[in-house]
Amino acid sequence: MPAKEFAKIVVTWQQQHGRNDLPWQQHNDPYHVLVSELMLQQTQVTTVIPYFERWLQRFPDVTTLAAAEEQEVMAHWQGLGYYRRARNLHAAAKTIVADYAAQIPEQAVELREIPGIGPYTVGAIRSFAFNAPAAIVDGNVKRLFARLFMLPYAVNHSANDRYFWELAEHYTPTSQNRRFAQGLLDLGATICKPKQPLCHACPLQSRCRTYANACVEDYPKRKQKKAIPTKTGHFLLAINRFGVCLEQRPANGIWPSLWCLPEVSQAPDAELGYEFNHTFSHYKLAGKVWLAEPATTTGNLMQVPYSDLADYGLPAPIRKLLAKIDWDEVCNTKQ
Repeated sequence: MPAKEFAKIVVTWQQQHGRNDLPWQQHNDPYHVLVSELMLQQTQVTTVIPYFERWLQRFPDVTTLAAAEEQEVMAHWQGLGYYRRARNLHAAAKTIVADYAAQIPEQAVELREIPGIGPYTVGAIRSFAFNAPAAIVDGNVKRLFARLFMLPYAVNHSANDRYFWELAEHYTPTSQNRRFAQGLLDLGATICKPKQPLCHACPLQSRCRTYANACVEDYPKRKQKKAIPTKTGHFLLAINRFGVCLEQRPANGIWPSLWCLPEVSQAPDAELGYEFNHTFSHYKLAGKVWLAEPATTTGNLMQVPYSDLADYGLPAPIRKLLAKIDWDEVCNTKQ
């Protein structure tokens, strides 16, 4: 399919049927694009919208974000998960303020120098903020291309990424890039969905090879994943009427720099109070939470009042666990 024809189809469809009322689309502000794109990585649009709006209320521009303390940044990200994105965004803001006079640059060569901004985010900023030619490839685009061109490449194998980027670069037009990039994402997210794609509504149906061969459901190809192991983690819940003991985790490992219940290497001589499960990319965590007295805990701890918990960046399973606790009952029983 000629690149100009492809771009015209995508742009026309996006204008008529695509998503044009998302909050980060209203001003095409480079900072808004940066924030939204980091939030949208591995997170649904409907989930991101309220977080994006609250984020801009507290951090309305890159200068405000750069000046903020990490703990506050993490607290405002709390619930979105994948906290490395928050640290990347914070680091990017600091670099933009220090090296680019608080102005997010347009050129790809400069954007690539900013920590936390990878190839996709470079393309997104150039396309959405500056309406400049730039290829973008995410899971939606991969799936669309894999079905449209009947590609044999597994979309979850990084060694194959270059094939999808080459296609994206070939089909990226020299004009209307904001609408074209949004059109690719919209087609993948709302039409060429992972399950039960809406082929009848797809403007590319007549050019789609998998549709012509009645094998849409067989694509995209995926590399079979290995079964991930389960590991047990032991955590201490030390509470009294003054608050709960939290410990800031190290900068590396799981939940880096977040505040968490203190973790110990093995089950202590204590009562098992709660259990939780959480899945990381490489293993599943079976968490066991042991009831302990504040005086028996060790390490660099902070006793946080219950009313202040919202101000601390907590891992999602720990936040959910603490939300289940009846603090009034705790205050009455642990004097």
